[in-house]
Amino acid sequence: MASRTTLILDDEARAAARQLARRYGCSVSEAMRRALIRQRDAEVGVPRERRRERARALRRLIGLFEGNDAVAEIRRLKAEDAGF
Repeated sequence: MASRTTLILDDEARAAARQLARRYGCSVSEAMRRALIRQRDAEVGVPRERRRERARALRRLIGLFEGNDAVAEIRRLKAEDAGF
């Protein structure tokens, strides 16, 4: 559930929020939400459920790439690109 909060930003904070928004390719509000979550995670740690989600995603990626020869894949992609 989302709720509205009003923040009063000085020029430096407003510029930082706009810069993050450009970097993330999103609205200033979304950039501020992301920044808050990242700062919270840095200061107090990532919540347990989020860590579990990350671990599941990593295990899935490892499974998807198991048996993949990275050198051969890069060679194949470079060969495909050579035609362009």
